[in-house]
Amino acid sequence: MTEMQKNKGQKGFSLIELLIVVAIIGIIAAIAIPNLLASRKAANEASAISSLRTVSSAEATYSSTVGNGSYGAMTSLSSNGLIDGKLAAAIDVANAKSGYLFAINPSAATGGYAAGFTAGAAPSTANGGTRKFAGDESGVIVANPTTGSTGTAPTSTAGGTPIGN
Repeated sequence: MTEMQKNKGQKGFSLIELLIVVAIIGIIAAIAIPNLLASRKAANEASAISSLRTVSSAEATYSSTVGNGSYGAMTSLSSNGLIDGKLAAAIDVANAKSGYLFAINPSAATGGYAAGFTAGAAPSTANGGTRKFAGDESGVIVANPTTGSTGTAPTSTAGGTPIGN
């Protein structure tokens, strides 16, 4: 007897059994994928909030050291080593940081003192997050401010809901 004849009596999985396994895997994936995407959006939003806190601290440092009481733009903070290059470059979709775009709007100085700044973060894609964020020299970060057009970082904290510090 040849080797082929000996294995003839062995059985494998039937087509029905394989289809049941594939259906179970499909059901598990249908449950897990939306949760994974929601977790990713929440992580991106947390990263944006953290980045705005970093910008706020960097602005305070800049103002009290090299800025002589004035606040700086994104390039000034980066060139003085107060924020990293990834955050400084996150001003366009190609360089978005964790799915968010960032902008800093320093206000003009009045009477020798800086009037302030607003730092904003907006989702660059649908998977980035669902909320915009903004912060200013007070150090308070707000969610969903009413300023700034769709797809751009907010220019004010007006109308936003403060996020717990």
